[in-house]
Amino acid sequence: MYTKNELMFPHHVIPALRNLRGSEWRDLVDRVLSVPENDEQSLAFVLMMVRLNGCLACETDSYRAMRGCDACAIQTLRRYKGADRDLLHSYRQALEDVRQYLSKQEKAETLVEVA
Repeated sequence: MYTKNELMFPHHVIPALRNLRGSEWRDLVDRVLSVPENDEQSLAFVLMMVRLNGCLACETDSYRAMRGCDACAIQTLRRYKGADRDLLHSYRQALEDVRQYLSKQEKAETLVEVA
């Protein structure tokens, strides 16, 4: 039987990841949970997890999809061999990518308003 699945890593899974790593990771999760879901920090965390989990390659009939996003993300973080600082680096890169994207969107909206 299929569990409730999302197309990409869902924001509501973030609290379940809080205690899977060290204090730096916990601090990051707490910070992300303290901002709205559409905040750039939250979006960056989701983007980082999409990349880390390989969500883009996940197929709806795959074993990991059948287990659900919660189980997939938990397993990914438990198997992650890098240090928390490596995860934080991935998060900072995702945050920069989100900021660049949002900046481009703002510029495009400004051009539309001017025209």
